[in-house]
Amino acid sequence: MIRTHILPCHLAHATADALNLASGCIYTQVLVSHWRVVRHKRHWLSEKAGTRWSDSRLPVKPLHAHSIDAAQQGFYKACATTRALRKAGIAEAKYPHWRKRFRTTIWKNTAIKKDGAVLTLSTGKGHRPITLTLPAPLADILRVLEVRLVYDKKARRYTWHVVVENGREPKSAPGTNTVSVDLGEIHPAVVGDTDEATIIGCRMRRAASQGHARRLASLTAAIAETTKGSRRHKHLMHTKTRLKAQHKRVMRDLAHKVSRAIVDVAVECQAGTIVMGDVRDIADGVALGTKTNQKMSQWNHGKVRTFVAYKAQAEGIRLVLQDEHYTSQTCPQCGHRHKPRGRAYLCGQCGFSGHRDVVGQINIRSAYRYGAPGKLSLPHTIKYRRPAALSGRKRSMRRCPDTGQVLHTCSLENSHV
Repeated sequence: MIRTHILPCHLAHATADALNLASGCIYTQVLVSHWRVVRHKRHWLSEKAGTRWSDSRLPVKPLHAHSIDAAQQGFYKACATTRALRKAGIAEAKYPHWRKRFRTTIWKNTAIKKDGAVLTLSTGKGHRPITLTLPAPLADILRVLEVRLVYDKKARRYTWHVVVENGREPKSAPGTNTVSVDLGEIHPAVVGDTDEATIIGCRMRRAASQGHARRLASLTAAIAETTKGSRRHKHLMHTKTRLKAQHKRVMRDLAHKVSRAIVDVAVECQAGTIVMGDVRDIADGVALGTKTNQKMSQWNHGKVRTFVAYKAQAEGIRLVLQDEHYTSQTCPQCGHRHKPRGRAYLCGQCGFSGHRDVVGQINIRSAYRYGAPGKLSLPHTIKYRRPAALSGRKRSMRRCPDTGQVLHTCSLENSHV
């Protein structure tokens, strides 16, 4: 399987800046040359012609030849993406036209030599190569496919993104069952089938987002009272940047924990398919008020979906996205549509009551199987679960990489609320 590992970068900041500055210069040269030809000659340069033109005018750069190719190809890959989006009907997609002073430097496998746990990255003839020591878990990988030097603007530091092939094969699917997943802003997910549903709770995620918003508002107000360029203004701006970087790491860690819990439940249910509600357009063109809009903007459902996809693939389970319109509003007993308030769903037509998120979960499965919600009854067993790393006192918690950690579980038999 191919995996990307993020490692700390101990290069001198000036050295790392010089590398990404060179990549940005090459990318910008290709971009400017291409649009200049289009503007004056009315001719669209192909990738081959554009890179050849760039090579003929390229000054000496502290980069391997294939790292230079990667910077040149970045412009044409962006053009290909825009062309595909326009073909798919997204007319507002624009071709790349902004110059880049800095750009992520990429080393392809031809510029990488591996000797045990040490990687040697070539920077071209006449330049000293860069050495990178891999941590112990990566010492026995099959091969290194790519290395990127990425600058985190929020944390103001560089990191190595090492793309490796670890030699492992995806497992066989644990079964042929189908489980549905309803993603939520309060409860991150509800996972289950027709017999059992598991509510994955992670209140810390919402608390972290709300606390971050309050601290950010306080800092922004303090910055507005300072003079730009003053010592206090610089200090507060540095604090704001550090705060954003810390929050980003916390939310990423929680997304990993939640996605691991979702896949673990699917494995326990012997699932071969995970059907997840598609909420990608939930906030598009909708004015829900200041508070609700803030909640929607802080909801990192995209990361959870991405993490579930690759973790499920490793377990041999496929992920399918299902339109979830009206799945939380349709009564699973009579099919009547009603917009609930709070966490309980109460049907005014047949008197049915149940957990709102579990109603959404079973209706997503109904829409996937029968084409419409309201065709399946609620599961008889509802469980509540949260990752062990999130339980206990807040002061005793430790951030750690995602693993198959043990989970705390409690269940409510024959209960729907």
